[in-house]
Amino acid sequence: MKSFLFNENYKGHFSGHETFPLRQLWLSKSYKAVTQYSEIAPKNIFTDNDAIVRFGVGKNMVASIRHWAIACNIVKYVDGGYQSTRLGEMLLNNNGLDPYGEHNSTPWLIHWILTGRGKNRAVRSTTWAWLFNYVTQASFEKKNIYDSLIKYIKDKEQNISHKSIQTDIDVCFRSYIPKVSKSSPEDTSEPILADLGLLISDAKNSFCFRRGTKTTLHSGLFAFALLEFWDEYSLGINTLSFDSIVHDYGSPGRVFKLDENSIADYIIDLESITNGKIIWSDSAGIRQVIRKDGYPDKYKLLELAYE
Repeated sequence: MKSFLFNENYKGHFSGHETFPLRQLWLSKSYKAVTQYSEIAPKNIFTDNDAIVRFGVGKNMVASIRHWAIACNIVKYVDGGYQSTRLGEMLLNNNGLDPYGEHNSTPWLIHWILTGRGKNRAVRSTTWAWLFNYVTQASFEKKNIYDSLIKYIKDKEQNISHKSIQTDIDVCFRSYIPKVSKSSPEDTSEPILADLGLLISDAKNSFCFRRGTKTTLHSGLFAFALLEFWDEYSLGINTLSFDSIVHDYGSPGRVFKLDENSIADYIIDLESITNGKIIWSDSAGIRQVIRKDGYPDKYKLLELAYE
């Protein structure tokens, strides 16, 4: 199946972060700023004269906080201003699952939102989605990503500067591999996605993915991602092949860099954590998961990852 990045309605997005990777408290700051208003936060909440004091960072970093809050589906722009999303409320309200972004599951959830297949996924993180879906080499360089993305925007007939592409790639890699030298106060806080250890620098200009078992990726979060992928990939179909879960663009297997044995372990857990609504079948050599007895609530499954 062709990648969701090539959907005719999808537009590549390569800017907005002001060269800053996402930091731990930024989503919480954006959520609290927006939800101090009873209905809609004003349009200028990220740009007015008080924004620097409100967020406790410089002007460019305030713009970056706004970008990441939207990219991670915590805040959404509505007519005249901003509102928190259902996911933002679930995670970051005072009684939420992870008000300060400290739980092991939150980086995995953010990574899924930036790279996986589903509604409101990869809307501002084309490079992230490209890296984790399209790069299959055992070892690669930034130039490989740059060349492929230049071709991508040319094929999409988008007018985006090559410098913006290069900067976006640099920020993406720094999101998973922080700078060794911390030359400014902002650099002392590691990017939240660096905790995942998904991307490894194996030489001066060469990188590789860490594939296989992910000990901090909870079954509930895997199930949440699987349902989002399933609904976007084949809405209304009650079966999904094992190979699709492992290999297809935007699948949990591909974006979490899991091997087949790890995925099999997660799938075996599905029957118990969904109360039998999703079951594993391996009949006549056909490996698949089957959805029955209604649709599980994906948000209930996500809650399990935070227990």
